[in-house]
Amino acid sequence: MPKEFKEFAMRGNVLDMAIGIIIGAAFGKIVSSFVNDILMPPVGSLVGRVDFSNLFIDLSGNTHPTLAAAKAAGAATINYGIFLNTVLDFLIVAFAIFLLIRQINRITRKPEAVPVAPSTKACPHCLSNIHLEATRCAYCTSVI
Repeated sequence: MPKEFKEFAMRGNVLDMAIGIIIGAAFGKIVSSFVNDILMPPVGSLVGRVDFSNLFIDLSGNTHPTLAAAKAAGAATINYGIFLNTVLDFLIVAFAIFLLIRQINRITRKPEAVPVAPSTKACPHCLSNIHLEATRCAYCTSVI
């Protein structure tokens, strides 16, 4: 069993998948930082100096100035601002993956074969293949 597991783990597909997961996780962190630290602050300024990560609905009916204060008070909250940031993260990652797959498909796609017109036909008498322009079959000598 240990030998089989080693063969499985060292197979190319498993290693490729592991590398992809690690790079994907790192890329996800980069995109999250991009959304939270670079993209959302200007968007929040344009919308009216709104910090999207601080948008929430307090289900207890109390008012709290920040999400951190609401959590410290133990209030149940719906954190729709964080949800919007997460959705934006997902859309950026999905779009980046789409572009990557599109380029890989473009590189690996085989050109479509151009249909070639047939250069032979079957003799109606002996069914041997003869040239299209032949007037007599080379096999049975019938006139075509």
